[in-house]
Amino acid sequence: QVQLVESGGGLVQAGGSLRLSCTASGRTFSAVAMGWFRQAPGKEREFVGSMRWAGGTTYYADSVKDRFTISRDKVKMTVHLQMNSLKPEDTAVYYCAAQQVGSQNYNHWGQGTQVTVSS
Repeated sequence: QVQLVESGGGLVQAGGSLRLSCTASGRTFSAVAMGWFRQAPGKEREFVGSMRWAGGTTYYADSVKDRFTISRDKVKMTVHLQMNSLKPEDTAVYYCAAQQVGSQNYNHWGQGTQVTVSS
């Protein structure tokens, strides 16, 4: 069974920074990609960014480009989301997701962590 465990959410003032982490566990787990999504109250879940696990190529939503950065620790199967210059509109529950080898979509999800940015 694959598990994704997130950490690092919290309350921060606008302009501040937070770092989210997500660790994957599972004996036979191997990822094609790991990504971050978010869902604000009353809105649909949206893509934030992702990283191709093999080569490390990253992709970001336009709304977070140049403010958010994804990095990884391959040995620890951990992906980080460094969020800088946070805005109130970044307030959401942030979810880590993994696309396992053999899957066409993200097929494993974390439990979500709340990020609240005050103005």
